[in-house]
Amino acid sequence: MQCSVHTPSQFICTHLTKLLPAWSLPVSSVLVVLQPSSCNLSEKSPAAEAQKQFLRQQFLQFGRQVAVRLQQMGHLAEVFDPRTGSPLFSQPGSLRLDDVAVVRSCLGYATCDRYGCSVILHPVWGSAVYPSTLLSSAEPHLVRGVLQTRELVME
Repeated sequence: MQCSVHTPSQFICTHLTKLLPAWSLPVSSVLVVLQPSSCNLSEKSPAAEAQKQFLRQQFLQFGRQVAVRLQQMGHLAEVFDPRTGSPLFSQPGSLRLDDVAVVRSCLGYATCDRYGCSVILHPVWGSAVYPSTLLSSAEPHLVRGVLQTRELVME
């Protein structure tokens, strides 16, 4: 798993009310989580679909742990479902978060279009990668600190 913490893009700052209409604070950090896949996720196959579902569940569990920890520290934190682009804890807005666009913006990774979907091209894993995102009002160094705690587990 590859985790990186970034300041929000101009797009996220500009469209926050469309992503998270109930938020009262600005986004200060973007956590990008990339998980390697056992197969190429740009292909339509039963194996790829099963792998996407497995990696989605892993992220949702991990993301909830990070978000709850940040919320306990007094910050807003939101996990976005990679499949739908909708927030898990907050009222959804009129705009869905595109994890591939977030990765492209934060990490500069190339993308390609397959079957009407954008796919990340990771420099090591190629298209065998599953992207996901968490937004928070916490400063990036605080999110990095939460990531370093041993209590977080990804099963």
